Amino acid sequence: MNPTVGDRVRIHGKTVGAAERLGDVIDVREHGDVRTLVVRFDDGHEAVLAPGTDCEIVHAQ
Repeated sequence: MNPTVGDRVRIHGKTVGAAERLGDVIDVREHGDVRTLVVRFDDGHEAVLAPGTDCEIVHAQ
């Protein structure tokens, strides 16, 4: 996974019936071997995210 600014993030719900969260990558931060993403979710909330197994990156076209 090599996310870049402009990609979309889809976080799958961790429990049955939990909604997915969608957002745009607005910054990619690298600290040594660790890469974190600054994401602006569709509801306007911004967060720093360390992508895990429940996270899907949809690359911009």
